[in-house]
Amino acid sequence: MNIITLIKQVPDTTDIKTDPKTGNLIREGIESIINPDDRHAIEVAVSLKEKYKGKSIVVSMGPPQAIDAISEAIGMGIDEGILLADRNFGGADTWATSFTLGKAIEKINAYDLILCGRQAIDGDTAQIGPQVAEFLGLPQLTYVMDIEEVDDRRIIVKRGLGNGYERVESPLPALITVIGELNKPRYPRVDLLINACKENARITLWNAADLKVSVQEIGLSGSLTRVIKTFSPKVKREGEMLKGDKGEAVGQLIERLAGNYLI
Repeated sequence: MNIITLIKQVPDTTDIKTDPKTGNLIREGIESIINPDDRHAIEVAVSLKEKYKGKSIVVSMGPPQAIDAISEAIGMGIDEGILLADRNFGGADTWATSFTLGKAIEKINAYDLILCGRQAIDGDTAQIGPQVAEFLGLPQLTYVMDIEEVDDRRIIVKRGLGNGYERVESPLPALITVIGELNKPRYPRVDLLINACKENARITLWNAADLKVSVQEIGLSGSLTRVIKTFSPKVKREGEMLKGDKGEAVGQLIERLAGNYLI
């Protein structure tokens, strides 16, 4: 079974800052981590490879520093990694990102299953997985909380629904997005991390030319949306002093609550 896992290196959410002019995240100088949901996808990929053999690849799009995330994934047991690094990829919205990832997957070609985390903590859109599946024309299974059966023809999963789940079967190849309830990601092994840092490590860099895409199709130029402004909404709290003795004040409070359908 050949598995492709899409991962993203994201800023540690305890120290996020945005550019006041562009509205984009400032990533320089901020500690980065593998997106938490993507770690669960890596664990699925490694577990399935251990059980069914085959090959596991991680693909990430980002600046050169994202190679650290790929190295960590290899330390967890992934066979090899591909980093899509090109200045022309910068500024991409979810559509341009999904297009670029989709073109990379088309170049890899041989795969049975594509895995993604549910969503990235720096954007929280949960759009990349479904958009990649749509671009590739694949069935998609989102919010997967359990994988019950898988073979060379089909996969059966449980999709989390908040207050329950649904059991879904899909033919392969397919794309699934996973949630944290699915598993507990393993820690990277020191020996595998050391191998990932060597010069002959199985990490490949691809740029726009490698994917045979034009500048107009990727990055900011290929994006269908633009960030005009980001801000925290101002919340103005209003209060009212209830006058009278305790009995009158309680009566007024009950009246206000009932009038706003709160009791």
